[in-house]
Amino acid sequence: MLAAEREHLALSRTALRAMREHAQSLSSDAAGDWVSQQILQALLDQRVAALADHAGTPLFFGRLDRATDDDLPATVHVGRRHVHDDRSRPLVIDWRAPISRAFYQASPAEPMGVRRRRRFGYHGGELTAYEDERLDQGDSPGGGAGHSRILTEEIERPRSGPMRDIVATIQPDQDEIVRSELGTTVCVQGAPGTGKTAVGLHRAAYLLFTHRERLARSGVMIVGPNRAFLSYISSVLPALGEVKVDQTTVADILGDHATPEDPAVSAIKGDARMVPVLNRALWAYIVKPTEGVLFTKGVNRYRVADYEVREIVASLRGTTRYAPGRAALAQRLAHAVLVRMEQRGESPDDRVQDAVARSKPVKQLVDTVWPKVTPQQVLHRLFSDPAFLADSARDDLTAEEQAVLLWAKPSKTFRSAKWSAADGALMDELGDMIERTAPLGHLVVDEAQDLSAMQLRALGRRCRTGSATVLGDLAQGTTPWSARSWKEVLAHLGFEEGVVTELTLGFRVPREVLDYAARLLPSVAPDLAPPRSLRPGVGSLTVRPAADLAASLREVVGATLSREGSIGVIAPDAAVAEVSAILEAVEHRVLSQDATEEHRLLVIPASLAKGLEYDHVIVVEPADIVAAEPRGLARLYVVLTRAVTSLTVLHTGDLPAQLR
Repeated sequence: MLAAEREHLALSRTALRAMREHAQSLSSDAAGDWVSQQILQALLDQRVAALADHAGTPLFFGRLDRATDDDLPATVHVGRRHVHDDRSRPLVIDWRAPISRAFYQASPAEPMGVRRRRRFGYHGGELTAYEDERLDQGDSPGGGAGHSRILTEEIERPRSGPMRDIVATIQPDQDEIVRSELGTTVCVQGAPGTGKTAVGLHRAAYLLFTHRERLARSGVMIVGPNRAFLSYISSVLPALGEVKVDQTTVADILGDHATPEDPAVSAIKGDARMVPVLNRALWAYIVKPTEGVLFTKGVNRYRVADYEVREIVASLRGTTRYAPGRAALAQRLAHAVLVRMEQRGESPDDRVQDAVARSKPVKQLVDTVWPKVTPQQVLHRLFSDPAFLADSARDDLTAEEQAVLLWAKPSKTFRSAKWSAADGALMDELGDMIERTAPLGHLVVDEAQDLSAMQLRALGRRCRTGSATVLGDLAQGTTPWSARSWKEVLAHLGFEEGVVTELTLGFRVPREVLDYAARLLPSVAPDLAPPRSLRPGVGSLTVRPAADLAASLREVVGATLSREGSIGVIAPDAAVAEVSAILEAVEHRVLSQDATEEHRLLVIPASLAKGLEYDHVIVVEPADIVAAEPRGLARLYVVLTRAVTSLTVLHTGDLPAQLR
């Protein structure tokens, strides 16, 4: 039987190669004009890339034998993408197709028309085993309900390098989230090891498959906490055949403003109370007209009185965004001039109105009354001018908060100002007040619990006509402004009706490790239920006092290198250089903010560990990690839950009280 399945795999690979060669043979020359040719060629290139065969994974990982009398195949091989032969017969069905849903959802109690579900074990892209579950007979492999040796081995398989897809191991509760409707915004509260990031990525792939044409126009974007994280997840969607998805960070969206700032200042800037402050500051640039408009054409003079100009400005102010309002003011003034022309028996058309709107008298009045401004100008004035800030803030900010926001030494102009990351979100808010931000079809936001209200608003406006998948864990919030409620996060995003769902059952982090880390939960997130793990992981945790950190670290790393899988040595940010020096005799890399290093042994700053995972994790000086920042216990919770096989905690001083 295994030989027959291997033969089907070889046949499928040959067919996929033929599909790719056919795509490569297509030409864009028939598209006509040059622009159309370029667009078509880009689409063809995407098609070729999507048909790539990844040697390390098989084209299918499951099979369904169906007991139905419909027109669909009785036997279906489920895989990462659709593959057909030269007669268009399906050899592999995409996991996202409706018929494939039964592979994830069918059970002996609800077989969904499936007689038998088969899972395949594989190594290096080759099939090595299979396992059958007779759903029509209530049978489960291994004797236990839902127990699958192959499924367990695939979940626990050691890994190195970037994150891989979980398409072969998606669980029913995860599948429900993945297949949520496009119009539904889903917020996933996921404990460590529950696969929330993978679920979000697979939902993006599912939506692109199901709503290809719509999302091809409007776009899908993945937003992660930093570039190291994006590098870690970068191979998941391409492995599923989705090569045209933007993956970015909040800093990339809002501008990579890196000027250091007191967290207390950033917290005020990140508060939603800044919205009315910014709104008043922007519209304060409009001044009350004191003069009318005099337009001269030849010997004729046409006047719009000052009171009429005031009425026009008053009717526009606050009813539109700033820039469209400015453009509308010029057109309304020009229209008033045209009325004067018509009253004198002339017959001006739209071209005359446009010419009047661009004329010097109209432009001068518009520049005086409704000046052109940039977000940087407004923000510079707000933080440099105490009176302007007070007028804009009113009762939304206290006098103490206003004093904190004011620059001690303002720059001379907005062009020479140095901006912080929190300023980026404020400028984005102002930018949207000035000119509407273009929206996307769908947005996936990971580690959303760490985003400020203003950052969430910036992301929300980018999918205001679409939907979002929001991922995170309230227990892993490490910023001073970390969210305490997902309803609050959804409100700032603009999706108050979004659905909040919780994943508490872990598949990757061993139970012994998870229970140890969960000792911190009463201090960091007392309202959350403790996470559970399906993997007992007996012997996976070692807590080791060290009289000599250097000697102990070298010993532990040396012993761990003899085991299979990736290794992450996580240290307080301030100690990373010291730890790297201790390990200088061992080949390793230090993880940076901008990109991840694909190396078996990595030294990782604690602040960059979020969202990553390693087979073996060695945590150095947990008390120092806690002491390094206000929400240090939450940071330590993140660090302790990065291990999927073993966790070793090395400490020369006392452990935090919660872990003793």
